[in-house]
Amino acid sequence: VDNGEITGLIEDRQGLFNLNNLVRNGTTSAPDMAQFRRLLGMLGLPGELATALADWMDADSETQYPGGAEDLYYLSLPQPYRAANRPLAELSELLRIKGFDERAIESLRPYVVVLPAPGPINVNFAQPEVLAAVAQSMTVAEARVLVQERDIQPFKDAADFRKRLPHERITVPDGSISTSSQFFLVTGRATIGRAQVSTQALLQRSGGWPSVV
Repeated sequence: VDNGEITGLIEDRQGLFNLNNLVRNGTTSAPDMAQFRRLLGMLGLPGELATALADWMDADSETQYPGGAEDLYYLSLPQPYRAANRPLAELSELLRIKGFDERAIESLRPYVVVLPAPGPINVNFAQPEVLAAVAQSMTVAEARVLVQERDIQPFKDAADFRKRLPHERITVPDGSISTSSQFFLVTGRATIGRAQVSTQALLQRSGGWPSVV
């Protein structure tokens, strides 16, 4: 319009590692914990962060080791509070969890997401670091080559992804990968003269019109 414009962007969110995968039905998921620890290692972050995050979300009050923390730890802080014992609601919540700080969160931000339910990672949108975390024994260098091939010919399904892995030593847990997505981040911006406004929404597509998460 005269002196104004509207722009929009839709981004896939299931190509990122969903932190809520770490705890399923109130119990820590060992395969997802192993994947997250591999991602932490690639980013130069301590593996104990995975344990602290799982303790924050799981349903019990038993501290996991090494690096875990439950109510006993959080209630001893200068400004005490309790462990959430529920899935994460947003990424900034990590600041309340033992071991996490702004630097750690900014290191993780390009590779992780908080979605309302556990689910598979879309390998057609995942970055090399995420693929290397999900696929045990695959290096980041091997994942980068796989991404280059994917950009030319996307994976048809999970079986096609496994078939195109660089060697047989690589293992991928059943149910952890997919080639479809339900969650998308929509960003909209409008400008009229010198006035600007922007908005973001996480949408879930589950058949029919998507819903706002």
